[in-house]
Amino acid sequence: MFCPFCKHENRAGRKFCVHCGAGLELTCPSCGTSAEPGEPFCGECGQRLGESPKRAPTPDPRSYTPKHLAEKILTTRGSLEASGSR
Repeated sequence: MFCPFCKHENRAGRKFCVHCGAGLELTCPSCGTSAEPGEPFCGECGQRLGESPKRAPTPDPRSYTPKHLAEKILTTRGSLEASGSR
């Protein structure tokens, strides 16, 4: 069985990936119901199996970086770029 996260091959009967530690039991990404290998749809909610739930987009660092720190980073970056071009 291949790990759905790292794609490492594991022996049959394993419950967790020996490479990354992820759970190997096939579950529905929508409702969490157990599923058998080869089933294309969840028998509980009808969600297509094998699809990962949509991840939230990564927030822009400017949205959570304090203004004073952002200004310091930007001024330091300028001086580092100037000294690196020698």
